[in-house]
Amino acid sequence: MSLIQKEVLMEIRKPAVAGTMESSDCQVSLEPGEGGIDFTLESVVAQQFGNEIRRVALETLSRLGVDSVKISIIDKGALDCTIRARVEGAVYRSLEQFKDLPWGGAIR
Repeated sequence: MSLIQKEVLMEIRKPAVAGTMESSDCQVSLEPGEGGIDFTLESVVAQQFGNEIRRVALETLSRLGVDSVKISIIDKGALDCTIRARVEGAVYRSLEQFKDLPWGGAIR
């Protein structure tokens, strides 16, 4: 068994949304991209935490193998773990994958 895993790229197939507009949450919207990642952020704390929100979202997309997507995040003070969960949820919804999610695999 090889210690090197083959990288699997995920293709965003349809628009998807995860999250809410409630306090301490964020709403993540995804659409199929045209090559590369088109990132949009709306947040009342963008001046203080915008770079961190962007880093967490892009890191999560990279870990999941998504390299072409339009992503929009409306942040209401979400923690990093919430941002990760919302990005992951939106990605899997866009793939129309609801069964046999690789919990502990690609998501870890």
